[in-house]
Amino acid sequence: MTLFDIDLSNPRVDQKEAVLSVSSLNKMARGLLESNFPAVAVNGEISNLATPASGHWYLTLKDKNSQLRCAMFAGRNRFVRFKPQNGNQIIVWGKLSIYEGRGDYQLIVDSMEEAGDGALRRAFEELKEKLQVEGLFSEEHKKEVYSYYDHIGVVTSSSGAAIQDILSVFERRFPATKITLFPVAVQGGDAPSGIIRAIELANQHQQKLGIEALIVGRGGGSLEDLQAFNEESVARAIFSSKLPITSAIGHEIDFTIADFVADLRAPTPSAAAEQMSPDQAEYFDTFSAYRADLTSRLKTILLQAKKNLHWLAKQLKRPDRRLQEHAQNLDRLENQMQLAIRNQITIQNGELKHLQQSMLSNSPINRVKILSIQLQKITEDFKQFITKAVSQTQSQLAELTRSLSAVSPLNTLARGYSITYDDNNQVIRSAENVKAGSTVVSILEKGNIESTVKSINTDDTK
Repeated sequence: MTLFDIDLSNPRVDQKEAVLSVSSLNKMARGLLESNFPAVAVNGEISNLATPASGHWYLTLKDKNSQLRCAMFAGRNRFVRFKPQNGNQIIVWGKLSIYEGRGDYQLIVDSMEEAGDGALRRAFEELKEKLQVEGLFSEEHKKEVYSYYDHIGVVTSSSGAAIQDILSVFERRFPATKITLFPVAVQGGDAPSGIIRAIELANQHQQKLGIEALIVGRGGGSLEDLQAFNEESVARAIFSSKLPITSAIGHEIDFTIADFVADLRAPTPSAAAEQMSPDQAEYFDTFSAYRADLTSRLKTILLQAKKNLHWLAKQLKRPDRRLQEHAQNLDRLENQMQLAIRNQITIQNGELKHLQQSMLSNSPINRVKILSIQLQKITEDFKQFITKAVSQTQSQLAELTRSLSAVSPLNTLARGYSITYDDNNQVIRSAENVKAGSTVVSILEKGNIESTVKSINTDDTK
């Protein structure tokens, strides 16, 4: 039986059967709530926050008209990324239940998140930390932004106050600057993609349009209003831009992710225009100073020219006097020329005589005579040398002849000796070198004898 099965208006029902204990009723109510509200999301403000040593969180979630007790146990609250405090606007997810011990109606919280600006602020800090680690905020990647440009592109709303402030400043400070507006939505769901497209378009056509720099901005607003400039995609588009970008978003106290990525951050759109435009009053002052300096220099030059003209006028003479002076100069130059010619002729004659003497001394006839005498002397010396050499050779030849005769075997043969050869034409030096019956040849002074050996005597004493 459930509570809804009992009809208390029926007097025929047994009253004893309809009576429940408090615990049973709370248990039944708890089961009913948990089965019918297993998952709900509730938005409200924190009050009566309690964080006992157990690690559980107990709080009251309220709005203008009502309040709701909530409990978040330690196993779940350790996943919460922020520190809740009284007064925080939050969104919680959980299931409805009843604490049976007290019969309190409560929400068992499974997860918790900051609502409104709180959630956006946390997302802002997380993205800021991520991009900073990647180096998108590093000064080494930032391009220099100058104080003067011929053509500047502005990415902002066409109907906002930002573009009017920018145009007003440029009109006052330097109206010669050309401004091209890239109209975009600056808040709402479509704003990020529009801003990205405008930045890409300006970079694509920078050469064609002559754009030199960009201002990306809008007027002030809440954190939610400025959310388009806290998107990661917009930050990366600004970082990838080849054109230098000045961010001019909100008021001086407002900071967005785009401010950290941009090459220059201006506190307001008007300040961006101030920083990127020269003051025409300063140009006029500089021009006036140049004009005064030029006037002074021209006066000095004219005064010096007048002095030079006056001096030249004094140097001018009458034409007849000038002609007389030229005539005298011509006569003087003629005399100098004639004298120079005579001196040159004298020098040339001296050199000619010297050359003639040199030619005579080096005449071929004299040279031939000298060479003939030298040739005759050389011929006589050569004859004497040949005669002496032949005489010496003859003496040496006679001496050699005598030496040869002394050792010649022919002389030995002439004294009655002979030389005997065996049949191999070898000189026989011992009787042992021949055999009986061998044929030997004896060479005499005159002729030779061929003999046959009959006997051999090898007695050395004979």
